Amino acid sequence: MKKCCITTALLLTCLLFWGQAIPVKNSFRSDLSKVVGDYSNQFRSFLGELLVENPQSADYRSLLNISGAEECIITKYSAVGKSIFSWQALMFRTGDWDAAVKKYKSLFGSINNLSVSLEQTNLVFKGAYSKPAEELKFSSIIFSPGRKSANKLRVELLLETELMNWIVKILIYEKEKEDDERGKIIEH
Repeated sequence: MKKCCITTALLLTCLLFWGQAIPVKNSFRSDLSKVVGDYSNQFRSFLGELLVENPQSADYRSLLNISGAEECIITKYSAVGKSIFSWQALMFRTGDWDAAVKKYKSLFGSINNLSVSLEQTNLVFKGAYSKPAEELKFSSIIFSPGRKSANKLRVELLLETELMNWIVKILIYEKEKEDDERGKIIEH
């Protein structure tokens, strides 16, 4: 009887630890999905304390710190007639190029085909992996939802150099216009 109780306790402990080890990737995807899902609400559900205020922008702490992130920040930009918001997560910082590329590739796998419910529409974000090159100092993958109703919404995975470190970030923002698209003309 004593052996049976010990065996059962060990089995339950193993299952508990095994069950907690699996959701890390799912927790990240779930957290990221929540943030993207609040995009149309200008990330207000996660808007925390004011960190820095500049003439053109203000940074706020995100109340949702996605799984694995060092920090998450919401930025509010001042624009004529409306406010524009973006969200970013610092996911990794290292001096080791190979470790940064490994994290970048891993996050690509976690973000690609991310499914998000936004305004009663299911969006699937897809991107194409391109191997980063150390000499470029900057690599980026943009994930688009592929739906006309949300064609300006972007999730971006970024690998860039900052001083002596490589950093990996995730950005969520609205792309205002195409590079060849003209802005509004204001006549005086």
